[in-house]
Amino acid sequence: MMALLFLTTVLRPSICSLSESTDGRPLVTSISDFVVDFPRERPSNTWFAPFLSFEVVLLLLFLDLLAFNEIRDLFVRVIGHIANLCKEALFSPAVETTAVVLVVLAWLLRMDNPIYLLSFATFKAPDSWKVSQAEFVEMMRRQGCFTEDSINFMKRLLERSGTGQSTAWPPGIVQCLQDGKETDRSMDASRKEAETVIFDIVENALRKADVKPEEIDVLVINCSLFSPTPSLCAMVINKFGLRGDVLSFNLSGMGCGASLISVGLAKDLLHRRSFGGKALVVSTEVITPNLYHG
Repeated sequence: MMALLFLTTVLRPSICSLSESTDGRPLVTSISDFVVDFPRERPSNTWFAPFLSFEVVLLLLFLDLLAFNEIRDLFVRVIGHIANLCKEALFSPAVETTAVVLVVLAWLLRMDNPIYLLSFATFKAPDSWKVSQAEFVEMMRRQGCFTEDSINFMKRLLERSGTGQSTAWPPGIVQCLQDGKETDRSMDASRKEAETVIFDIVENALRKADVKPEEIDVLVINCSLFSPTPSLCAMVINKFGLRGDVLSFNLSGMGCGASLISVGLAKDLLHRRSFGGKALVVSTEVITPNLYHG
């Protein structure tokens, strides 16, 4: 690159003075004195100009080569000094070991700790909760709020809905199939459904993961339509004896997508703990107080 720049400078006419004689007069007034200008009628005494220009180019290329060699030697000497410093111990072994340990600890604290699934449990309803499609239609008819056209419309939807002949419904609704009983949509019946479902899956999940209730650090329960006071989290904490400092969150009113929100919340809370922990996430829906009535 330097040779190319020098060559370009030599071949470009300029008005710089290269050197001066002893009496003060310039020997060469410009680079153009070395560059051949071929006029139409060239004088006979200008035949040596091409040779002078070529000699100047060679001289500058030689100087460029020398400069490159100097830079290369300087770079080699710097690398040699760095290698010699690496061979010598700048700090004591104890100081170096401490520095390495601190760097590793800082890296571990800044990294994104992975979250693992220890167990997973789902609720399996007892046989007393299961009804056929015909029994379901009869339950809707006994609500006393649907016309026969609405019942027929429900039948057509039921045939195409994929609902089987053993679909589970909570006891507060199923009991209307018995003579003389009506649908129970009270708070007590709703809490009974919540306790039956939540207690069963929590117990199974803890048993599969081999985790004691006292080891739970975060509790998240998601139930969109049923949000009682005391909360469902308080119900679980009192039932299983969770620690008093457990972080509990009761999510409601968020629809079916709240299941993913609950898992994300538990993940974020575990990430913010200094030494990890265990989270229990429960996602359910209580149907007893929310049966469709048109």
